[in-house]
Amino acid sequence: MDYQGIITIEPGKRGGKPCVRGLRITVYEVLEYLASGMSPEDILGDFPYLTREDILACLAFAADREKHLSALAA
Repeated sequence: MDYQGIITIEPGKRGGKPCVRGLRITVYEVLEYLASGMSPEDILGDFPYLTREDILACLAFAADREKHLSALAA
């Protein structure tokens, strides 16, 4: 998935952390909700301004970051 149009990083917003579409919700927060057991439907219910594509973009961003970190460690 091409998440580059969805995940944004702005130095003055949320301390420069990756956010969803320039909103004030971070990739980390979405991943934390999923890891705590919330379903995508639960997240969408609590945050109606998010989309299923936003959640998938967060997962793709995290996977790419993990792949990059693994490559650096090798």
